[in-house]
Parts: sequence; C-alpha cells; structure tokens
Amino acid sequence: MKKRNMIAALLCSACLVAGSVNPVFADASKVVTLGADLTDAQKQTMMKYFNVSSDQVQVMTITNEDEHKHLDNIAPQSQIGSRTLSCAYVKPTQSGGIKVRTANLNWVTGNMIATTLSTSGVKNCEVVAACPMEVSGTGALTGIQMAYEKASGEKLDETKTKLANQEIVTTGELADKVGKNEATTVVNQSKMDVIQNGVQNADEIQNIVINVAEQNNISVSQDDIDRIVSLLKQISQQDYNYDDVKETLEQVDANTTGQTSSSDDTLDGESSDETVDVDADSSDDIVNNVNDSILGDDVIQSSTEDPGLEEETGADSQDTSNETGIPDATDDGTYSNEESSDESSTDESTSDESSTEDSASDESSTDESASDENSTDESASDEAASDETGIPEATEDTESSESDQADSAENDTSVLSEEAKNNYDKFVLFVKGEYEGDAESLLAATEDTEAVATVTLDEQTAKSVAETVEKDYYDILKDGTESYEADGTEKYQSTELNMMDQKLKKLFGIDSSQEDTDATDVTAAILADVPQEDKQTLYKETMKYLAGLYGENTDASEESAAE
Repeated sequence: MKKRNMIAALLCSACLVAGSVNPVFADASKVVTLGADLTDAQKQTMMKYFNVSSDQVQVMTITNEDEHKHLDNIAPQSQIGSRTLSCAYVKPTQSGGIKVRTANLNWVTGNMIATTLSTSGVKNCEVVAACPMEVSGTGALTGIQMAYEKASGEKLDETKTKLANQEIVTTGELADKVGKNEATTVVNQSKMDVIQNGVQNADEIQNIVINVAEQNNISVSQDDIDRIVSLLKQISQQDYNYDDVKETLEQVDANTTGQTSSSDDTLDGESSDETVDVDADSSDDIVNNVNDSILGDDVIQSSTEDPGLEEETGADSQDTSNETGIPDATDDGTYSNEESSDESSTDESTSDESSTEDSASDESSTDESASDENSTDESASDEAASDETGIPEATEDTESSESDQADSAENDTSVLSEEAKNNYDKFVLFVKGEYEGDAESLLAATEDTEAVATVTLDEQTAKSVAETVEKDYYDILKDGTESYEADGTEKYQSTELNMMDQKLKKLFGIDSSQEDTDATDVTAAILADVPQEDKQTLYKETMKYLAGLYGENTDASEESAAE
C-alpha cells in the first residue's frame, strides 16, 4: 500500500511539474526582434506597439550584417542598405497556417510575408512585422526567420530561407509594376500549382505562370515571367508537402483575389508544428492584440486576417503605380527600365517613339497608345493581339525584349569599380529618400536619424526625376570623365562632381544659360510643374550629398544654388 501511495504521489508531483513547465515554454516561444539601428526610445515604442514587455518574451537584435547574410546576391546592396530598422513579433503555433500583420511597411504586405514564410519551411505561425517609421520592409523576413528559429527551436533549411528571400524580392519588384495584390497572386497561385502537382519542367512552369497571369488579367513582361519561372524551378526541387502549406497559400490567394477557395478541406491541425507546444487560446493571438494608437495616425497596415485593412490604410496605394507608365526606380535601378519598351514612358523610349511618328502620328497623340507607337509596321498585327493581356508569348523574341536587356545592362553596377559602386549605391538610397520620401533609405544614406526629405513631389514626378538623376550619375561613373570639357565655372576638385553639377543645373533649370535647351524627355516635361524654389532645393541638397561622398566642401553647392 505504501508503495502504491508513493507511486501516486510521484505521479501527482510529475503532473504538477509538467503543468508548471507549459506556461514557461509558451512564453519562451514568443520572440521579438528589434532593428539594431533604432534608438532606445524607438525600441520601447515597438515593444508598446507589440503590447508586450521584455520579461514576457525573448528579445533579439537584428543587425545589418544579419540582413546582408540573408539577402546578399538576392537583393541589390542599395536596397538592403546599411541600417536595420524593421522589427517583428513571432509566435509559432500548432495549427492555423501563417498569420501576418504589418505596420509602416510600404513595400511588402502581410500576404507577401505569409506566402514567402511558407517557402522558408514554416507551417504555422503568428507574425507582426512593423517599424516606428515608414520603411520598405525589405529585410523584415530576415528578422522573422531568425525569430522563428529561436522561438521554435527548429533550424530552418538554409536553401529554403534563401528561396523565401528571393521570392519576396521577386514579388516586391513585380509589385512595383503591376500592384501588390496582383504580384502576390501571380507568384502565389503559380507556386500552389507547382507544389501541389509536383511540376519541375521549366516549360511547364512557364505555361503555369502565363496562364495564371492571363486568368487574373495581369500584365507581366517576359523578363518578369523568366524570373518567376527561375524561382519556381528552384522551389520545385525542394521537398515541399502541399498539405503543409495549403492553408496559408489558399488564404493568401483568397485575400489577394477576393475569391474564397472552392476547397472545403481544412488542415485541422494535421500539419502542426510538433516542435512547439503553445496555448491555442485566441486571447493569446498576437496578430490582433497590438496597440494601434502607439504608432500614431495614418499608418499603413495590412493583415492576412483582415484583407480590407490594406485598402483602408493605404497599404495598397501603389497597386496601380504602373498606370503612370513610369516604373519605380527606388531600389538599385536594375529593374527600373525593364518595362520601358512595354510601357513606353521612360526617357529611353522617346527615340523609339519619334522614329515611328511619321507612320503613326495619330497613334502617338495619347499615352495609352505608346505601346503601339514603338511597334514596327511588320509587327503591328502581332502586338495588337498580345496587347489585350500585355503578356508576351513564351517564344517571343522581339525588339522590345532586346531593348529591355540593353536597358538593364545600362545599370549593371558590376562594371563599376568597388569605390564607384559604393558611391552609386549610396546615391541611389539618397535619391530614393530625398526625392521619393522613403525615410528608411534616407536614413541609410545619411546615417542621420533626424534626416527628412526637404521637398515633397508627387509620385509620378518623384519616380521620373529619380530615374533620370540616377542614370546621369551612373553614366558618369561608367563612361568616365574624358569627355568633360572645363568651362571655367568648376566649383569642385572632382571632375565627376563638376559633371553632375552641370547635369543637375540643366535638369533643374538652375543655369540660365541652359534654359533654352529643348526638354525632349518625360522627366523635364513633368518638372515644368515643380516650383523653381523646390528645384533649387533639390539641386542644392543633391550636390551637397554628392560633395560629402567625395569628401569635398559642401559650401560649393550652396553657393552655386544661390546663383
């Protein structure tokens, strides 16, 4: 009897111990990551937004080195930047798929993060990704992946995490052209088909991508199709089980298309993460337990659990950016011109338009007919057929495709010296921040936490001017300074600075001697509506930043601006 009583006592003790362990483990499985370059006050702001204290969660600091480790050779150096600001709150779960909420991220959405996190190998998880100020969120996935590994005790497959980062960059770049929901739909639906049906052949994958784009009436260039196919080809080589990703991918698809999946099947916890034992109580839902008031008003947000939040807060405001015909040149410029021959709105397309004006003058009267202007008589009928969807045939080998490749090569920083490349990358970040108002880029370029854009330009003007200024500087770095002829007005020791000084004066109309120069490009035409005071400010701030890059006295630019 005594022996039985002893065993019973031991069992009761074991139960008590086990019961006391679970809450500790649940708390330990929640991790907050904070950007290393945030101030202490900003870090406290994020903890308040996440609605947690440091004694309730594990806290990790994510550095720029961490982001480079995850994103090098995937995202451009200028896009990764030199500062880490994004934060995340992560809680692995046993079921329910991947749920994501974002705040102050203007380049990635909750749906993008959810579908790419599934590519990382994550099955079930709750995530809040945010920042105290508006940033792109390019490196957000890095912190989320690292937090998940720490919270779950599970090491994610390195190949899959790299593919996930490649996927979010590919989706984000496509989103710059077709819209966030549209880009996510194309990549996510194509990935669903590839994984579910075990498709590995590149031609078959290309057909899937083209069909998905056509079915959703989304215009995708051949270059972008090729990138998606390359990504999905690599994904197809991994051991993904569709049941593991089904709930997340189908929810993302329903969110971005507005159509509920026809399948009534649910995972019901069948693919639960066995490495984590957390309380499934809805009161512990971190996605819907944030303190919205902390970040202030007018914060762009998105959520996989509330698709309408994107539209309500403006997170999808760039979805129609391609309507201007001027693609974003906000990362490193390598993809900014890829649409130029398709959209026919960039500076480079002007010469093509003029070459066909004699034979198609009435076509060139509107922006909407730009794609027809660039076509030759021989290809007009073919383009008329493809223009309905804007999706090129898989075997199409046209003049515009060659133009795209040439434009892309023009911005190939691999041809620059290491010093020139570093200067160019920093300058692109500055332009993105100063001209387009991206706070993260401006901070990365200036390393000044108080730096703000001095002039506010409308989106179309900002993109067009940024593209032109970046290209001017790139051409100087690539082609050298031999063509420069001194005219006695030089204010800088560096010939490169004097060349940029001349170009910017011409662009912004600072030098009266160049006011009669014909403005034949789109950018100069748009700048006609910008007040002269704003032009002078942009000129002054741009030359001041460039002079700083070269270690020269910035007073020269200020004196020049006053002329």
